[in-house]
Amino acid sequence: MVATLLTIMVVLLALGFPMMIPMIVAPLVLMVIFFPNLDPMLLVQQMMQGISSYSLLAVPLFIFAADIMTSGNTSKRLLDFVGAFVGHLRGGYAITTAAACTLFGSISGSTQATVVAVGKPMRQRLLSVGYKDSNAIALIINASDVALLIPPSIGMIIYALATGESLSELFIAGIGPGVLIFLFFAIYSWIYAKIYNIPLAEKLRWGERLNVTKKALLPLGFPVIIIGGIYTGYFTPTEAAGISVLYALIIEVLIFRSIKYNEIPKIALSTGLVTSAVFILVAAGQAFSYVIQFARIPRMFSEAVLGGEPTALTVLLIVAIFFFIGCMFVDPIVVILILTPIFYPVAMDAGVDPIHLGTVIVLQAALGSATPPFGVDIFTASAVFNKSYLDVIRGTPPYIVMLLIASILVILFEEISLFYRYLM
Repeated sequence: MVATLLTIMVVLLALGFPMMIPMIVAPLVLMVIFFPNLDPMLLVQQMMQGISSYSLLAVPLFIFAADIMTSGNTSKRLLDFVGAFVGHLRGGYAITTAAACTLFGSISGSTQATVVAVGKPMRQRLLSVGYKDSNAIALIINASDVALLIPPSIGMIIYALATGESLSELFIAGIGPGVLIFLFFAIYSWIYAKIYNIPLAEKLRWGERLNVTKKALLPLGFPVIIIGGIYTGYFTPTEAAGISVLYALIIEVLIFRSIKYNEIPKIALSTGLVTSAVFILVAAGQAFSYVIQFARIPRMFSEAVLGGEPTALTVLLIVAIFFFIGCMFVDPIVVILILTPIFYPVAMDAGVDPIHLGTVIVLQAALGSATPPFGVDIFTASAVFNKSYLDVIRGTPPYIVMLLIASILVILFEEISLFYRYLM
């Protein structure tokens, strides 16, 4: 049964079909062959159920807010703000890049949006002070991975949909690992700048810093609204997504005037195209999950790969390996939708905290999205910077090593991800 499922998916992918086709066809064939008494219309019902969740409304709204900010001045003002305080330090421009990716990630929730918004201006600044292009691009695509961890992480939303876990708890659990990765990158940037004698940028006077801070106050309101509003109980994550769109429109259209009214439909169309792809994948993932659960494939997989009664640590290590490798080849959303239903029941039986499991899974998705051979951020950077595939991946090994170390720490010390939940 498992062999049939995998064979169908591999053959369809090899023939060039988009991922949602194998995710629908493979479970349908499995039903017809092994469970002929099941009505195939059940798959249609499951697909509709998959996209009927209220929480899923947050996805297009957060994407729309990110598209508005990417088209406007938000990213530039955030870059200027961070650079005003750390740009003059050793490795300051690189630290600014990592910090800006973290800040913009707390607004957009998308690694690819962060590559575009932060990468374009920061790459030129890094090159102007002596960084190699390979190191600059590698820093940008790997620092952008933090966007998949910290709220409003699209990866956390998809995991919540696949498991039914609390999205608010998942959002706050991603903050610790995100900050840890930023600290790793900041320390490495300082060491790199010292070794290669990267010149220091000019230190701004306090009056200039105050001026830059004033300009950044409105963009900095995004994480305050999203995180503060959710955890003070004023609104749900989905409502926070709607408020973020309204806030983005107000500051970019009415206050900054960086976007004209007639440009909004074009931005909305771009959001619609991305959202439609995500929703089709979510619907297909729900149908896929239903069939493999009915066929007891997760239990079979657990017994074959993990043994009879695996420990929590063993499960987390296997989860990390499978998700990391999967996201090296396939879009993270697809991997989360396919593998989570397989590993989630096994992890719960082993006593793994579901929120900790979600953090580990999304961290591996973030790591894989910037890792060769087919990490999605690699191709985004290649298109944005007009660089070859080899040029983009040349400087990535040190950052991949740091992300792997961060993954091990998160797996071994669940307090990194659960501390803020306990605090709340």
